[in-house]
Amino acid sequence: MAGGRIRARLKRSSLYTFGCIRPPRESVDEPHQFQGPGFSRYVCCNQPGIHRKKPLKYCTNYISTTKYNVITFLPKALFEQFRRVANLYFLLAAALSLTPVSPFSAYSMIAPLMFVIGLSMAKEAVENWHRFMQDMKVNMRKVLVHSGDGVFVTKPWMKLEVGDVVKVEKDHFFPADLLFLSSSYEDGICYVETMNLDGETNLKVKRSLEVTLPLDDDHAFKDFKATIKCEDPNPNLYTFVGNFEYDCQMYPLDPSQILLRDSKLRNTSHAYGVVIFSGHDSKVMQNATKPPSKRSTIEKQMDKIIYILFTLLVLISLISSIGFAIKTKYQMPSWWYIPHDNQGLYDPNRPLLSGFSHLITALILYGYLIPISLYVSIEVVKVLQALFINQDIHMYDEETCTPAQARTSNLNEELGMVDTILSDKTGTLTCNQMDFLKCSIAGIPYGTRSSEVELAAASQMAMDLDGPDHDHEFSRIGAQSGSEIELEIVPTPKGVSSKSQIKGFSFEDNRLMNGNWAREPYKDVILLFFRILALCHTAIPELNEEAGTFNYEAESPDEGAFLVAAREFGFEYCKRTQSSIFVREKHVSSHEPNEREFKLLNILDFTSKRKRMSVIVQDETGQILLLCKGADSIIFDRLSKNGRLFEEATRKHLNEYAEAGLRTLAFAYRKLDTSEYSSWNDEFMKAKTSIGGDRDSMLEHLSDTMEKDLILVGATAVEDKLQQGVPQCIDKLAQAGLKLWVLTGDKMETAINIGYGLKVLIYFMKYLPLLLLVANQVTKENILMQITNASRMVNLEKDPHAAFALIIDGKTLTYALEEDLKHQFLNLAIDCASVICCRVSPKQKALVTRLVKEGTGKTTLAIGDGANDVGMIQEADIGVGISGVEGMQAVMASDFAIAQFRFLERLLVVHGHWCYKRIAQMICYFFYKNIAFGLTLFYFEAFTGFSGQSVYDDWYMLLFNVVLTSLPVISLGVFEQDVSSEICLQFPALYQQGPRNLFFDWYRIFGWMGNGLYCSLIVFFLNIIIFYEQAFRSNGQTADMAVVGTVMFTCVIYSVNCQIALTMSHFTLSGNVYKIFLEALSPAPIYWLSILLVAVACNLPYLAHISFQRSFNPMDHHVIQEIKYYKKDVEDRHMWRREKSKARQKTRLGFQHVLMPRLDI
Repeated sequence: MAGGRIRARLKRSSLYTFGCIRPPRESVDEPHQFQGPGFSRYVCCNQPGIHRKKPLKYCTNYISTTKYNVITFLPKALFEQFRRVANLYFLLAAALSLTPVSPFSAYSMIAPLMFVIGLSMAKEAVENWHRFMQDMKVNMRKVLVHSGDGVFVTKPWMKLEVGDVVKVEKDHFFPADLLFLSSSYEDGICYVETMNLDGETNLKVKRSLEVTLPLDDDHAFKDFKATIKCEDPNPNLYTFVGNFEYDCQMYPLDPSQILLRDSKLRNTSHAYGVVIFSGHDSKVMQNATKPPSKRSTIEKQMDKIIYILFTLLVLISLISSIGFAIKTKYQMPSWWYIPHDNQGLYDPNRPLLSGFSHLITALILYGYLIPISLYVSIEVVKVLQALFINQDIHMYDEETCTPAQARTSNLNEELGMVDTILSDKTGTLTCNQMDFLKCSIAGIPYGTRSSEVELAAASQMAMDLDGPDHDHEFSRIGAQSGSEIELEIVPTPKGVSSKSQIKGFSFEDNRLMNGNWAREPYKDVILLFFRILALCHTAIPELNEEAGTFNYEAESPDEGAFLVAAREFGFEYCKRTQSSIFVREKHVSSHEPNEREFKLLNILDFTSKRKRMSVIVQDETGQILLLCKGADSIIFDRLSKNGRLFEEATRKHLNEYAEAGLRTLAFAYRKLDTSEYSSWNDEFMKAKTSIGGDRDSMLEHLSDTMEKDLILVGATAVEDKLQQGVPQCIDKLAQAGLKLWVLTGDKMETAINIGYGLKVLIYFMKYLPLLLLVANQVTKENILMQITNASRMVNLEKDPHAAFALIIDGKTLTYALEEDLKHQFLNLAIDCASVICCRVSPKQKALVTRLVKEGTGKTTLAIGDGANDVGMIQEADIGVGISGVEGMQAVMASDFAIAQFRFLERLLVVHGHWCYKRIAQMICYFFYKNIAFGLTLFYFEAFTGFSGQSVYDDWYMLLFNVVLTSLPVISLGVFEQDVSSEICLQFPALYQQGPRNLFFDWYRIFGWMGNGLYCSLIVFFLNIIIFYEQAFRSNGQTADMAVVGTVMFTCVIYSVNCQIALTMSHFTLSGNVYKIFLEALSPAPIYWLSILLVAVACNLPYLAHISFQRSFNPMDHHVIQEIKYYKKDVEDRHMWRREKSKARQKTRLGFQHVLMPRLDI
């Protein structure tokens, strides 16, 4: 609390040069003049009752991301079910079963349909209920709302209305889009974290209107009344136009006064605001899209198979009806034993009518060609697959106690068919934590600890050379050239305290710690370096009373890491006033730290254009210093001739740090004369207080004149902490043949640094042109020219190993996504090994995802953790949400949720591979067995004069799909494993069987259909030959229709279940292979002989096919199965490693591309 009181007394606006200076009252800008459509919003502040009735009635603050509600569930769910072709057919068949022409009873057709539809709708209802409960967690968050008479009460977010005055406390999210009125700072400044909106971790400074500054406590709102007229709800996060009318005066509003929903209040104890946009009118919700109805590629292709089978059904029904009409006209008059037909179903005088009636009968009779239980079996299998995903202990995050969650089971198999991954960066690939790791001072490198990227690469090299059992601390690897690479792996014992446990500080080098820096050759330069760390920032210190140290609330994680580093080096920033910064410096010569005061004269802010920040301070001796930190390219250009002493060495160190995936900044300084500073400051203050469009350009020019003739001090290397296992995960996904696009709202420099850290961008690959599509003058013609030139460069490249990276910013992307450019942009992006889109809005993320999905026609997966990723997640074929610390919006909109990005590897490479093969084989088998069963009905009907008679009993028909063949096929869909999970991860190229659709292409589908046709012919004709006009019992009794039908049915059951046993690689004994006995059959040897003969004859071709394929043309998983079966992976490790190296897709990014040129694997 003490820290909070200190901050509340500060006037931060006096420290800022560009965004936060408050102009004099008499020079306030004129109100905005706007009218017409798009600017009709009218808000009565502190009068929410006015907005409860028209015409000012706006939507509530209740939000919903569910697919259904109570009213729409029944019609929408029924639509979802009956847009499946098979269900539509069975609905028609069920209706026709009520007519006299039906060969089956009505209940045998209606009951299965109701069961299938009801079960599928129940699953949809359960999944929708889970989404609803997560929505309610957000809607029930609490916030303080003014209820009248200066009293604030707690209300849930969903109860907020437009016009409500709310009080948001520190580290809480804003419940709606608010007009910022005042804060705990007396000059109306507050800090906002917008990471959940645009992915940026640095804090934004918001400022209220000066007229609302007196509204600084609860009681001040007792009589507060004002009106706002502004723009209508829109998805633009960075713009706002409106006017604020208060005390008969009109004041213009701009984005600096708007607090957006789902951003967070930081470094400010509380802030007051009035609700402008609520619920789905808020900008973040305007960027969201309605939950789409997604269907997997296999399900869409399955509809085409249904069309083919339906065509076959109609064809054989037409043949049957034509045959029946001919029989009725020419032969039925001589059949004296058939009674007269009063309904015209078989009237020889009207054969066409009889044939049409028989057509309906045949359509129902042969309906078993289309399996009604297919959809419900798939639903059951997918639910069980989702259950296994949820319970996978290898995707459970112990730190947050969060398991993986399949929020929908409709897309399980789609996980195994992904071609392109589109990922957010902040919070998805990174932890939003910066660690000070290394530095270069006076041309001398300091810091011995390796970065995560270096350790991951070393670990990968060791595993590739020594296998997964590698457990050596040192490994020497000889390359063909004779050179050696030494890998050192030093594990940190559990329970041992180390410096790495200090958040933001992972530096290890005793030369600078504990005052040892004073013994270094350039100790004066080191002292200046530490002071730049402690002084060049805008952070606020907070005393941690428990630890006795200071915590820092900084605008960016980098600043926080610098201040923690300065504290650990003995230069602790401890206090800030309006005009001074206080640092406790601990030198070896003194046991107690000395508190030094530095007068803060000016701050020259960091901007993405300037790429640097400076402070002008005066030390205790009266010396005025300009301390500057910024991008090395900017700092080096501003060095004086005598300030380049350490430039060459520092450049070398910066390159090394960048190769290690670290974020770098250069430090420099300049001594100023008092007279020089005074004259510059007079000009600077005039520009600072001026009002006009050229104010910022004047300030920038004056800053440039001061930030020159600098003297280089050194450079820092900060590690943007990646989430655990992210580089290895990306490397494994690249080996599996997946492409990765990074879409982030961060600045380009940040995105590039992270790209190197992830090995999405690689420094030492051969011939790596980095294509930066960023225009100074962004015009469509300029963008087209850059795309054309870049495409030509890629096409003319003759080196097959050359890799290109495409980096594009949001402004350029706006033009690139236009109709006449987007396909050229996509073609260029596809030819590149890496694509990074930076400074993109949530809407642009969704548009890029749509372009990749529709332009390539391949399966896309989007992954993110914030509300700014919702549109992208919903637009992709598969949406994956990271259940991180920044809200649950991404998870609520996702199809699958995981706690860490690294779990995506197992979700795709293991579960995706399994689910794809299981579903593909299951569907093919379903069509095989139904064709084998259904065509026997056609053969029998043709054999009996197209009578419309079924050879099977009704109960056999009912039980065939539901009981007798259901559990084996469900076992195939749930438990089948061609290889184990460990093998999937060791041989990632196996994943490509899914994107290439090897197990559900038309060749394989028609192969299974042909197998079913063959099986049906064998079952029917072999049994007819055996039983036709031949004694069946010892007493000379011949087989009747019931006997033949039962034998044929038994043969079908045995044949199809033996077939599934041959299909399974991971076979487990099942007690669900049913035997149908009749007392009349079991004693007859011919019964058993016929079943054995038919079953063997049916499965012999498939057995021959798989034997030939495994022997002469094996697939990848066949080879692995053989190796594992004969235990060659244990006996011959060299062969095992050789096969593993083959089972990697050739990739131009990740560790493999880095290591392959260095190692002879």
